[in-house]
Amino acid sequence: MYFGTLSFDLLLGDVRSLKQKRSVVRPLVAELRRKYAVSAAEVGEQDLYRRAVIGLGVVSGDPAHITEVLDACERMVAARPEVELLSVRRRFHGDEDE
Repeated sequence: MYFGTLSFDLLLGDVRSLKQKRSVVRPLVAELRRKYAVSAAEVGEQDLYRRAVIGLGVVSGDPAHITEVLDACERMVAARPEVELLSVRRRFHGDEDE
C-alpha cells in the first residue's frame, strides 16, 4: 500500500473577506475530490482571507498511479486563474515506512 500527499500554499486573488475566500476555496476542494477521488480539505491559514493551505491525500497499491493523480491535481490547481500557487509540498509513503 502506498500513500501520497500534497499541500498547496495559495494566494487568493481579488478576495476581501472570509466569505469570498470560501467561495473560492470550497469549489476548488470539491473539484479535487470529485475529479480525482482524493481526500482534500483546507488545512491551514483559515483566519487569513487572502491565503489558503489545501491538503490532499490518495491511497493506492500502485505507486505510479499515485504519482499520476498527484501530478494531475497539481496541474489543475496551478491552472486556476483565481489563485496563485506559492508552493507545493509532496510526500510519498510506502510499505517500508514506519
